[in-house]
Amino acid sequence: MAYTKLSDMLVPDQWARYVIERTSELSDVWQSGILSDVNSQISFPDAGSTINLPFFQDLSGADEILDDTSNLTVNNVNTSEDVAVILRRAKVFGSTYLAGDLAGDDPMRVIAERFAEYWARRMQTTLIETLNGAMSQVTANVSDISAATGTASDFDGEAFLDAAGKLGDNQDRLTAIAVHSATYTSMKKQDLISFIPDSQGNPTIPTYMGKRLIVDDGLPVTSGTYTTYIFAAGAIAYAEGMPKVPVETDREPLTNGGSEYMVNRRYFIMHPRGVKWDPGSGVPSAQSPSNAELAGANWTLVYEPQNVRVVQFKHTLA
Repeated sequence: MAYTKLSDMLVPDQWARYVIERTSELSDVWQSGILSDVNSQISFPDAGSTINLPFFQDLSGADEILDDTSNLTVNNVNTSEDVAVILRRAKVFGSTYLAGDLAGDDPMRVIAERFAEYWARRMQTTLIETLNGAMSQVTANVSDISAATGTASDFDGEAFLDAAGKLGDNQDRLTAIAVHSATYTSMKKQDLISFIPDSQGNPTIPTYMGKRLIVDDGLPVTSGTYTTYIFAAGAIAYAEGMPKVPVETDREPLTNGGSEYMVNRRYFIMHPRGVKWDPGSGVPSAQSPSNAELAGANWTLVYEPQNVRVVQFKHTLA
C-alpha cells in the first residue's frame, strides 16, 4: 500500500521559495519599506562569508574660476565598499505520530504552514541585534535624551522630530519606527497613534506621524532607558541565497513510537547600508555570526552618517 508522505508534497526549492515570499508578506519590516531588495544587484556566493556592496562616494572639492589663461582640472569620482555578512540559519520542527493522533490533526501540516511566520519573527530579531551593534559606530545618528531632567527625557512629538532631524535632508524619506511595546503603550496613552486599514479594510496597522510602527520587545531597555529606531526608506539591504538543501524531511519509526521532522535552512543578508561588517579576531566563532556577535562592535562606518538612513533614539517614558 502506498502512503502519501509530507515529503511527497514538498518540492524543496519550490517550498523554500514559498516560505521566503510568505515571510515578506507577514513581516512588518518588509511592509514598512525599510528593506531594499538587492538580489538583482549582487551575485549571492556559494561559498564565503561576506558580500561586497561597492558604492560611489559623493563628489567633493571646491569649484574653479573660469579663466582663459589656465586649464580646468579633471577630478575623479572615488569608490568605496560596504560589506554585508551572510547569515546562515536553520530550524527543525518535528512531531511524534502519536501527537497527531491524539490532537486529531497533523502537526507537520501546521509546522509547514507556520514556518514563514517563524522566520518573519526571527529575522526581525536578527535585524534589531544587527542595529544594536552597527549603530554603536554611527554616533552622529544617535539621539540620546535619556539623561535629561524631568519630563525632558521622555518620548514625545518634539523629541521624536529632533531625533528624526539627525538624518538631515533624508528625514523626509522616513517610513518606519521600531519601538518597544512599553513605548507603544505610552504612545497610545498620549493619543499619538493612528491606524490605517489592512488588506481587508480593517484599521489595524499602527502608524505614527504617517510612519509604520514595528513593535518588538527585543528592543533594548536598560535602567528605564528605551531604544527606538527610526528608518528612512531602503535603509536595510536584503538578499536571499539558496542553500544546497533548503528543505528536507525525514521519519524515524523507532523514535518515541514513531516521529518525523522538517528542516528549513535560510541564507540571507539584512544589512544596514553604509556600516560594513568589520569584525575583530575570532569573530565569528562559527561559520556564521550569532545574534550576540552581530550586536557587538564589529562594524565600521563607510557612508556619510546622514546617508546611513537609520537613527537610534534613546529616551525614557512618562
